[in-house]
Amino acid sequence: MTERLRQTARRLLEEGKVKVVIGYGASRPSAAAPPVFITRPDDAGKLEWNDRCFANLAVYLTRKEVKALGKAAVVVKGCDERALVVLEKESQVDRSALYVIGMACDGVGAPKCAGCQVHLPRFADEVIGEAAPPVAAEPGPNGLKRLMARSPAERWAFWNTEFARCVKCYACRQVCPLCYCERCIADKNRPVVIDTSATPKGNFAWHITRAFHLAARCIGCGECTRACPAGIPLGLLNQSLAQATEAKFGYRPGMDPQAEPVFGAWSPTDKEDFIR
Repeated sequence: MTERLRQTARRLLEEGKVKVVIGYGASRPSAAAPPVFITRPDDAGKLEWNDRCFANLAVYLTRKEVKALGKAAVVVKGCDERALVVLEKESQVDRSALYVIGMACDGVGAPKCAGCQVHLPRFADEVIGEAAPPVAAEPGPNGLKRLMARSPAERWAFWNTEFARCVKCYACRQVCPLCYCERCIADKNRPVVIDTSATPKGNFAWHITRAFHLAARCIGCGECTRACPAGIPLGLLNQSLAQATEAKFGYRPGMDPQAEPVFGAWSPTDKEDFIR
């Protein structure tokens, strides 16, 4: 698959169909594969595909520096592709101005892979490789199901302990493909909306605010959890809201390009029992 990926990238660049190919490069042992930006056909050999390709490369498509390079081809797994669907619905990317190279994937060893339902990209311009059909799996011992089985007091204590380790580095924001605001609410200081200090109050305000900003948008790529240097399972917050969105509105972000987003759409069948 690596060689086929390199051949595809070389062909696209040689034919002038794209100006840059965003993919994965060689990594150190036990480290995640870093992103690479290939602009010359001769550099296509730098591309890699292996079980260290964790990152969701869709995060780079909204960056001004990347847009300035010209039409891009981006390498995506099935789970990453969901971010492209959401970004297009939110008018952040022009799908016709992208070339999507889908990689069949049976999992890269990340926790999210156990229950993945999109091993094969569905909307890519071309797909490399084959993948086994997805198999439904129960969440792991640290998953949302186990957390929600606890009492409210126990859950409160859990998040108090987890958020106490936050150092406000904002790695979760930087790695998220759906955190694309040019100026984040956490950076506003006239007035200060969220306490910038790594205090219990500031940490709760930041993480809860970010989770609600991703409500009905998060595609569960797990990058926030992977990038967190403190090891906080931030994805559990997003999973909780995603579960509620699916239960109330039957909507899963990024799964259907034709589906109207929960925010900005209305249906007579929407349940209103959450309104107080």
